[in-house]
Amino acid sequence: MLSIYATLWTQWPEFFRPLGNSALIAFVAAGLTVVLAAPAGWAYSRHRRRTLTATALLLLAARMFPPIVITIPLYPVVQRLGLADHAATLVVLYTAFYVSLATWLIKSFVDEVPIEIKEAARVDGCNTRQVLLRVTLPLTAPGLVATFVLALVFGWNEYLFAFLFTATRTKTAPVILSEMLGSATGVEWGPLFAATTLQLIPMLVVVWLVQGALLRGMTAGAVKG
Repeated sequence: MLSIYATLWTQWPEFFRPLGNSALIAFVAAGLTVVLAAPAGWAYSRHRRRTLTATALLLLAARMFPPIVITIPLYPVVQRLGLADHAATLVVLYTAFYVSLATWLIKSFVDEVPIEIKEAARVDGCNTRQVLLRVTLPLTAPGLVATFVLALVFGWNEYLFAFLFTATRTKTAPVILSEMLGSATGVEWGPLFAATTLQLIPMLVVVWLVQGALLRGMTAGAVKG
């Protein structure tokens, strides 16, 4: 069993660097997505204006476009600006692609927070920033964690953007797995399955850890001390 992983290490040593690239890009993109989507989701939930409603619907409409529609006009621009094969490019693309759905997810969680809590915080002297940071976001922590995990899994498994906009330095795990599957010397199923398992384990661990955090967040405050 372990000999398969030894074979993967000797025959495909280039697999492990893309695995690290996937972790870096996915975690940074997921964190940036939550940071940008949290205040937007709060604003869409707490302010009822036609302009905000229109932009919210625009975000939802943009999310309906398949990624390939975006890559066609974007590819020559990225190449001309010399931004290909940079981790920051993938971070920006992943964040831009997922922030719309993340905003709607966070909005749905903020909607569950009673407006009376906001009004009570206002009476106590909190300004808008304090209401957001000290009241709303802590109460929606399980939703923020869930949104982070969804964005993380998307960034971890994303293939199209990584395939088009990386070359050597910032290849991600899905790209190297596709190369193993399409190897000119034939597919070696043992190392491929070992690589797939290694690519799967980190997300399983994250989801398992976050499951406990979500349960604690949902039950927090249910019992008064």
